[in-house]
Amino acid sequence: MKKIPLSKLTPFLSLAFFGLALWLLHGELKGFRYRDVFNFFGQLPASRVLLAVAFTIAGYFALTGYDTLAIRYIGKEVAYWKIALASFAGYAFSNTLGMPLFTGTPLRARLYSGWGLTALDIARIVLLSYATFWLGFLGLAGVAFLLEPIAVPARLHLPVASARPVGALFLGIVLAYLILTVVRRRPVVLKGMELAIPRPGMGLMQIAVASLDWSLAGAVLYALLPEDWNITPFHFLGVFLFAQVAGLLSHVPGGLGVFESMMVLLLPELPHPQLLAAMVAYRAVYYFMPLLVAAVSLGVHEIVRRRHQVGRLARMFGGRAPDVVPQILAVTTFLGGAILLVSGATPAVHSRLSWLKDALPLSVIEVSHFLGSLAGVLLLFLAIGLQRRIDAAYQLTVILLASGVVFSLAKGLDYEESIVLAIMLAALFPCHRHFFRKASLTAEPFTPGWSLAIAIVLLGSVWLGFFAYKHVDYSRDLWWHFTLFGNAPRFLRASVGVAAVALGVAVSRLLRAAPHEPSTPTEEEMTKAATVAAAYPRTYAWLALIGDKQLLFHDSGNAYVMFGVEHKTWVSMGDPVGPDRERAELVWKFRELVDRHDGWTCFYQVNDKSLHLYADLGLTLIKLGEEARVPLTSFSLAGSSRKKLRWAQRKCTEEGCRFEVLSIEQAAPLLPELERISDEWLEHKNTREKAFSLGYFNPHYLRRFPIALIYKEERIVAFANLWQGGEKEEVSIDLMRHTADAPTGVMDYLFVELMLYGQAQGFRWFNLGMAPLAGLEARTIAPLWSRLGALVFRHGEHFYNFQGLRQYKDKFEPVWESRYLACPGGLALPRVLSDIATLISRGFRGVVAK
Repeated sequence: MKKIPLSKLTPFLSLAFFGLALWLLHGELKGFRYRDVFNFFGQLPASRVLLAVAFTIAGYFALTGYDTLAIRYIGKEVAYWKIALASFAGYAFSNTLGMPLFTGTPLRARLYSGWGLTALDIARIVLLSYATFWLGFLGLAGVAFLLEPIAVPARLHLPVASARPVGALFLGIVLAYLILTVVRRRPVVLKGMELAIPRPGMGLMQIAVASLDWSLAGAVLYALLPEDWNITPFHFLGVFLFAQVAGLLSHVPGGLGVFESMMVLLLPELPHPQLLAAMVAYRAVYYFMPLLVAAVSLGVHEIVRRRHQVGRLARMFGGRAPDVVPQILAVTTFLGGAILLVSGATPAVHSRLSWLKDALPLSVIEVSHFLGSLAGVLLLFLAIGLQRRIDAAYQLTVILLASGVVFSLAKGLDYEESIVLAIMLAALFPCHRHFFRKASLTAEPFTPGWSLAIAIVLLGSVWLGFFAYKHVDYSRDLWWHFTLFGNAPRFLRASVGVAAVALGVAVSRLLRAAPHEPSTPTEEEMTKAATVAAAYPRTYAWLALIGDKQLLFHDSGNAYVMFGVEHKTWVSMGDPVGPDRERAELVWKFRELVDRHDGWTCFYQVNDKSLHLYADLGLTLIKLGEEARVPLTSFSLAGSSRKKLRWAQRKCTEEGCRFEVLSIEQAAPLLPELERISDEWLEHKNTREKAFSLGYFNPHYLRRFPIALIYKEERIVAFANLWQGGEKEEVSIDLMRHTADAPTGVMDYLFVELMLYGQAQGFRWFNLGMAPLAGLEARTIAPLWSRLGALVFRHGEHFYNFQGLRQYKDKFEPVWESRYLACPGGLALPRVLSDIATLISRGFRGVVAK
């Protein structure tokens, strides 16, 4: 029987924990009514709320200390405002949705990668931040559990009855870590990554910063509790930490329900409805408010940018806004849907309904309540589309948020709810340009994390409705009971509507057509690709015409991804080809195609200007080498540095060589002779044809290009097929073959003549191709792949002439541009590299032999 990975079971376990938490809460609150919870908010002093807000602001400032220490630890310098932005956006995101490895961490990685940090730098920042997070918890909880140990309820069936021994264990772990910082000098190796042990001063700072963060988080909730409850801060802190870690370990988004049930169980002496109300207020202040501030700030940034005003806000968010905006707005939209569902499940204020009856007929109130709940569940699903930058999701979300504002007022004069939804709408409205994809909403995959979050909100809103109306006796007539104060019947009808919409979405996804299976491109597709490649400035686009790669076109037909598949690895050759907007959409479309086939998404030899697209997918970025491009506008054979090139040109000319470029029509009759030269070259070099990232001799392929020839006394001794980029941007060659008796220096002669030809034709650049592993750092703090690549570059001459290739291209004085591989990291990387090598070598045999 096939084993199911634990990662696949995590959403189900989280949902089970959430259900258990609701069951515990239901049992603890069975003697109370919803109005007991609601009345607490009316009695909450404004001074306590303001104090909680102040603690929240201080807490988020403390959170920036995690990344500040981590960046100091890796020896890099990043401006504090950048650290603050990454921390604020990342932690606002992960605090709300939980599962930081899949929410806030990728968001911070996208920002840091745009500020020059490598994938290994980011991995070290994340690991040290997590270590700091848990050191602070262990240290603070250890002290709290020892000084004022909490009694562990028997219902939890834990092996200890008191938290005191746990506190001693926690402090022992912290002490062991501090000792390790003193005695350990060698780095720890984790999955091939070296991690230096922080020095004692750094270790103490980690504990201090994280302890401050945890203390301020607890202070927010403590500030919302009535003063007459007489609970000591230290005892409360121990309970708070116990409940928080239970929420974290449950993997329920934000610990929702689990945290609340633990607090209720551990504080039996406090009035539970009021405690539950305080925790609802806590979530609004500590989780929801920062996220809303981030979303509004980004919306304001877009408005400022469109008016061409320059201010502090624009400087702070700058060019990294496109990476953050969709993520933040997706979460705020999800929360907007949750607000509408919770509002629909709870009773409206009677006084407001009484006032509303004079302004609106009962039918409008009933319909508004029903449609408001439907809008809520639809917003939950649309949030996934926003995260994936789909234009249709943006447009529908704008409509539903605007409708939600109206429905909230019409169903019960919920002006607070309307204001929040209006703020979300105001933040979303100016950000249309970030949602550029034209993909179908029904084709979007639902990740386990999103599915879990949706299930929790739906289950939680239904539980809240039954809790609010548990005093109402159920009867079949209740469904058709329409009165002004008939809140329970409205909840039942809305719940059925919400369940029907959710079930409809689930069924539509189960019944959707099977995804298109990629296949070898047809002649019609090759012709269409040729049209796109002819208009594209970069010449690598012509690799699509070899025929060994599959093609994925944009819906407009103006852009494509060329890719190969080896085992689970799906590799795009270069960046998508086409206009910028279509290319950005194709990155996501290719990712979705790969996800449907449970593969690994890779982009091979991409340039640094597109890295933000791949970081947005959560891929690891690895430098492969550098590409040489010669600026033709300034190319000349004059000067001492070009002495060898002048010599090669003169020598070949004196031996009777001449250069000529034949058109496609003129070159076609010569293909049999060129094939003979190619076979002779392969035999002389004792090698075999490559593929994927290079062309190979294929008459059908070569018939599409002009051919550059070198004649010696009317006999062809060398040839190359000519690639010409659109807009006269770039010219290059693919195959370059010569006879065994060709004059010495014929390659230099061919390149010189090609560059002079390109210059005469008005091209701006001549592309000499890649120098693999060139430009990689060999320093101790460099990534492992970079150091390994630099080592091979220096000492791998027995296997491949890495340095010689770089030196050969250097004599043309090119501009070197970095090229990268974007792919899954970690343990998948060796397999990915092996599969790419197999694709290029046309089989595994070509990897281990010439």
